[in-house]
Amino acid sequence: MSASVKSYAAVDLGASSGRVMVGRVGPDSLELTEAHRFVNRPVRLPEGLRWDILSLYGGVLDGLRAAGQVDSVGIDSWAVDYGLLDADGKLLGNPVHYRDSRTEGVAEKVWATVPAPELYAATGLQYAPFNTLYQLVADQLTGAERLLLVPDLLTYWLTGEQGTELTNASTTQLIDPRTRGWSYDIASRLGIDLELFAPLRQPGDPAGLLRPEVLEETGLRGPVPVTAVGSHDTASAVAAVPASGERFAYICTGTWSLAGLELDAPVLTEESRAANFTNELGLDGTVRYLRNIMGLWLLQECVRAWGDPDLGELLLDAAKVPALRSVVDAGDARFLAPGRMPERIAEACRASGQPVPGTPAEITRCILDSLALAHRKAVEEAQRLADHPVDVVHVVGGGTRNALLCQLTADACGLPVVAGPTEAAALGNVLVQARAHGLVGDLAGGRALLTRTQPLTRYEPQGDPARWREAQARLAGN
Repeated sequence: MSASVKSYAAVDLGASSGRVMVGRVGPDSLELTEAHRFVNRPVRLPEGLRWDILSLYGGVLDGLRAAGQVDSVGIDSWAVDYGLLDADGKLLGNPVHYRDSRTEGVAEKVWATVPAPELYAATGLQYAPFNTLYQLVADQLTGAERLLLVPDLLTYWLTGEQGTELTNASTTQLIDPRTRGWSYDIASRLGIDLELFAPLRQPGDPAGLLRPEVLEETGLRGPVPVTAVGSHDTASAVAAVPASGERFAYICTGTWSLAGLELDAPVLTEESRAANFTNELGLDGTVRYLRNIMGLWLLQECVRAWGDPDLGELLLDAAKVPALRSVVDAGDARFLAPGRMPERIAEACRASGQPVPGTPAEITRCILDSLALAHRKAVEEAQRLADHPVDVVHVVGGGTRNALLCQLTADACGLPVVAGPTEAAALGNVLVQARAHGLVGDLAGGRALLTRTQPLTRYEPQGDPARWREAQARLAGN
């Protein structure tokens, strides 16, 4: 390998699987290969739904072994969840899964102390029942001396050093997006001790070296640094949006769809709160102004219920189903929990007086039309609320493999869709590491490198946009 090309291991953990990818970066090259992929299977215990964090850590070690010698390691994962450590740094139990029911009714208790409008004005975070703040209010913190968000916990096990990476910390509802520091007032009023958190780190900061035991376990030669990246996977994915200029929207697709804009400052208006937009922090002082949409979780759960049929054939059949026959609200909390997803979608259509989809193809088409409609609504409202017009929508993540969803999103938004890269979170992870080691310039430079090196597909809007307006009005009950 040329001395000007370096290798970076990107540990990218999603809600259903984890992967260790190796990015090889040179002055005008960026190649990504998969070293190891492993299942992320939560476990339902008598006390509730938990992440199998030891299995995930084992998958990370296996992945680093398969990756071979690298110049740095970075970790990103889903947001909000955490592990608790005792005074000796020992884990007190498997982290609670954000889909666990323990936060039911907690938000109302929080709002009795800090009203929802005041909480939004201070933290800019949309309401979601699983936000870290609500988890902390619901949690029994007896014996806990330290709280580490999931990627920070794994980093600690790799290096022995503790920190709290900022982009992920911004999902806790305890960060002020204007100062990019802790909201001490909110925490104190709710009895949350911010001393539980390790010091904040920025993307690109050093996060320690792999411990000797980790080097022995993985066969790597030290020293191997670990670099803080945008450790919330959406922050890494947005960093890998191959956009030029500022007039773009993005949709990070996967288990969730995160649809929104990249801004220079948060939008903290009451209208923004009512529309349930969130202000999470990104690289280089940016704000990820976006809405969480249920995403391909709806289809994943249906496919699981149907016995894992061939997805390609299912999508071909769905493309033949008449468009917009039935749609559901893809952000509805009724779809949050696992189980009985086909029945719940059918029930939602029946309750709204629409034709009830019965076959897998009909239900799949309903899901994809509904996601495209939710994408349209989020992109339209984000532009209006932020006074930030866009000319193109970038779709990144796993949904880029779904050509029907990408075309429907272009049709719904009435804007061109540029799809790719698929492994956006891993690529953003790699780019931050490469930048920290002097191989890549600023955010715009990294995006230009992505545009030159990664396969992208463009979808132009087709059909009558009026039918999407009609479907949106139908869903709103107008």
